[in-house]
Amino acid sequence: MLFGEGKAEGIWIIEPAVHNDSRGFFMESWLQREFEQNGLFYDFVQENHSGSSQKGTLRGIHFQKGDLAQAKLVRCIRGAVLNAAVDLRPQSPTYMQYETMILSAENRRMILMPRGFGHGILTLTDDAEYTFLTDNPYDRDASAGIRWNDPDLGIDWGTDDPVLSEKDRTLSFFKDAITGYF
Repeated sequence: MLFGEGKAEGIWIIEPAVHNDSRGFFMESWLQREFEQNGLFYDFVQENHSGSSQKGTLRGIHFQKGDLAQAKLVRCIRGAVLNAAVDLRPQSPTYMQYETMILSAENRRMILMPRGFGHGILTLTDDAEYTFLTDNPYDRDASAGIRWNDPDLGIDWGTDDPVLSEKDRTLSFFKDAITGYF
């Protein structure tokens, strides 16, 4: 595995070693020893798998508050997605900055986001699927979010009209959502 630091403090881009042969491929997507050798100590406790049938579907920006905040290791296993990670940690030098990255079944890249980041995904293809490991389980009471088109964040999603759930369409803006979470 190759580990590279992202632009936002604490973000890591991971490129797994992929072994191809006439049958297909093999790769290790999580190997605790490799992560720890790179100074990344995580105890993942939950895996989530999400799929969207329509290109342009946007999920997020989601996060969990306080002690139930989640670190996430995200990878796309079908199609392609634009992953957005937003630094919501007020003490961070990259506070309110975001980093986007294309994850695809073809490039097999992964992104590791520490606790304190908001997370959003936009599908770039029909029938896109992605998975992510978390180091805290989902908790409905700790769950929160920020509107995808928040002007204070200014994320360039490459679309002005994504497919949204009712929940994501009505999320709060950053200035109203973030107080005291991290």
